[in-house]
Amino acid sequence: MNLQHQVSLKPHNTFGIAVSANDYCNITSIDQLETVLRDYKNKNVFVLGGGSNLLLTKDIEDLVLHINIKGIEVLAQQNHTALVKAQAGENWHEFVLWCIEHNYGGIENLSLIPGNVGASPIQNIGAYGVELKDVFHSCEAIHIEDQSIRTFNADDCQFDYRQSIFKGALKNKYIITSVTFKLTTSHHKLNLDYGAIKTQLQQMKVQEPTIKDISNAVIAIRQSKLPDPKDIGNSGSFFKNPVITTAQYQKLQDQFSDIPGYTVSETEVKVPAGWLIEKAGFKGKRFNDYGVHKNQALVLVNYGNASGSDIYNLALLIQKTVKRLFNIDIETEVNII
Repeated sequence: MNLQHQVSLKPHNTFGIAVSANDYCNITSIDQLETVLRDYKNKNVFVLGGGSNLLLTKDIEDLVLHINIKGIEVLAQQNHTALVKAQAGENWHEFVLWCIEHNYGGIENLSLIPGNVGASPIQNIGAYGVELKDVFHSCEAIHIEDQSIRTFNADDCQFDYRQSIFKGALKNKYIITSVTFKLTTSHHKLNLDYGAIKTQLQQMKVQEPTIKDISNAVIAIRQSKLPDPKDIGNSGSFFKNPVITTAQYQKLQDQFSDIPGYTVSETEVKVPAGWLIEKAGFKGKRFNDYGVHKNQALVLVNYGNASGSDIYNLALLIQKTVKRLFNIDIETEVNII
């Protein structure tokens, strides 16, 4: 086991925040993970994946376990579907591209989402009309305390909007080691409900889209709106879209006639957090070395040398301003440490 000390985590988080891990171990196998957890059972652990849904505001004193277990395999294939298993350390977007290349459909709308496969069930990642739970079959996870391995099905995971049991009752209890997806091999169900996808396909002059076409359209849309973490430090969407009552939404319409809303139920409406933040005057606003991205108000950015506390304080300011102007609480989607 290669345990390192005082390791910079700047290359391992997409915000590019310069903090350090007192103790760090690169995990490349389940056997190695079991050994580390057993040998250091009296030490708290901090699980690091792709570092894409994370804002680090301080050095990490716990033992950092960087999960880099790799591998993709097809477990079964029948009746136009396949079970595809990916290890937790696989890059999410590269896995999506692998599936498309092998004609496995269902996650093409989730192209270019940063991070690793292992984090996908924790967050129930979603974009452009598709959520992870729609294609999830099961995941394997190791219990941190006793190293027992458990398989979780969809019901076990208690998926909700950007939520799962791994962010709730089982937070910091398990480490996901692999995820198995139920994908289509033919008769793909194409998700074109989001107008932006249809518009992009029209611009690409695609009339009968394939799963690859949809992936290409999503990539083009995301690249036009979201900064590449390699160029500007960020963690994608920083805030969740809030759900408010229909009565509150109708009241806001009287004051803000252009406020968008998407019906969730007879009594609830989802309001885009990006619109609220832009309306509050934060879109494109820069504070020294950090700020809000010029093309997407949901994205907070590190222009180079900002601290995690700088970005966290900006998030608090945005939340307070949105609350004052609209009486709406917007929650962070990013995990803040």
